[in-house]
Formats: sequence, C-alpha cells, structure tokens
Amino acid sequence: MRCVPEDLLDKNAETADRRAEELARLREELDTAKQDVLYARAETQNVRRRLEKDVADTRAYAATGFARDILSVSDNLSRALSAIPAELREDEKMKNLVAGIEATGREIEKVFASHGISRVAAVGLPLDPNQHQAMIELPSGDAEPGTVLQELQAGYMIKDRLLRPAMVAVAKKPD
Repeated sequence: MRCVPEDLLDKNAETADRRAEELARLREELDTAKQDVLYARAETQNVRRRLEKDVADTRAYAATGFARDILSVSDNLSRALSAIPAELREDEKMKNLVAGIEATGREIEKVFASHGISRVAAVGLPLDPNQHQAMIELPSGDAEPGTVLQELQAGYMIKDRLLRPAMVAVAKKPD
C-alpha cells in the first residue's frame, strides 16, 4: 500500500471544498438567472397585453371628438324637423323637403349605430349622474322625486363610455 503525504490530502480536501463552494455559488447564480428570466418574460407579457388593450381602446374610441361634434348637427336636424308645422308637412311642395330631412336623420342614426354610438335612456328613469345632467326641477305629484320627467337634450354613449350626458328635467315634491 502506498502512503499519501498528509499535506497532499489536506490540499485535495481544500480543493474539493472550494469546488463544492464554487458549484453551490454557480447553482445559486443559475437559479437567480432562471428567476430573472421568468420575471422578464412575465413583464414582457404584461406589457404586450397592456399595449394590445391600449390599441383596442384607441381604435374603439378614436372617433370620440368627431362624434361629439356631429351630435350638434344631429340636434339641429331634429330641431329643424320638429319646427315644421303639421300643415306644411302635408303641403305637396314641402313633402319632399320633409322626407329628405327625415331620411338624413335616419342615416345619421344608422351611422351612429354602426360606430357604437347609442342614445342614453332618460325619461321615466331615476336620475343617474353618470348619464344625466339635471337642468331643472319640476314639481310633480305623479312621479317620484329624482325621476327624469323630460329630456331637454339627448345624451349619447360611444360603446361603454359617455359621449354626452342627457340634459334633463327632474321631478321634485310639489310645493
């Protein structure tokens, strides 16, 4: 049997210990790197989802400014129609003009619908400050206080967002 000097054994033990420590340190670094990669992937996926949502919202609500502007055109067209007296509506000379204005109104409503613009329901419903703007209070014995009695100006939504609140008259207790 061959004898190995003790100092050589100590060196081999030290080398083995250093290698074990180095291996443990490298494994810890690898675990940390794996965890960092997982976090980076998750963050990238979250950023991608947020970006996709932002793009979808931008597409869905891009026409909001234009839609608000065109609402006044629709309002004026409705006012023009309601200002025509019944006897003029029956006049042969005016029938075509009235029919043209009504057709234009229907076309505007059709375009609104195709872009997700819908009218806010108001009359007969409780006042909803998220959709209605109370302009006046009217005494009423028939309706509950806070109920919308009259719509002064139509309100509109674009998809699930308020485009313009309905301006309404609200019931109050009689004096």
